[in-house]
Amino acid sequence: MNTVIRTAKPFDIPTIVEFNLAMAQETEDVKLNIERLKRGVKELFNDPSKGVYYVAEIDNEVVGQLMITYEWSDWRNSNFWWIQSVYVLPDFRRKGVFRELYQYVESFAKQRGDVCGLRLYVEKENQRAQKTYESLGMNLSRYVMMEKEFIAL
Repeated sequence: MNTVIRTAKPFDIPTIVEFNLAMAQETEDVKLNIERLKRGVKELFNDPSKGVYYVAEIDNEVVGQLMITYEWSDWRNSNFWWIQSVYVLPDFRRKGVFRELYQYVESFAKQRGDVCGLRLYVEKENQRAQKTYESLGMNLSRYVMMEKEFIAL
């Protein structure tokens, strides 16, 4: 199984939207507003300062994705890259697709010189995902995430 990791292109938008819908439903039992989601995904392509999607392809089929968004750290004078919107098609899970996406992003981030680390958030109950992230060298942060939402899902 040969996996190709590449930067997503605008023609990937329908797949990314589909994957995000599935991920939200599976991981949080949330049904996203599809029109808002489509606009949100398109906005990332219209404004690269917001982030970037990477996709994994096997036999020319997109089977996985992740999105990177940026958090400026004045303490470090560089960016953290936040990994978000992770999704791998069910038939391709536990086969190294996410590992390849992660390692691609990690290697690229280290080469750039302006990225101080990778971060992500994961549902507290999602032990399987936490074990996957730990196997890639990620650790629990000393920070607790808090939020106040202004737009409901």
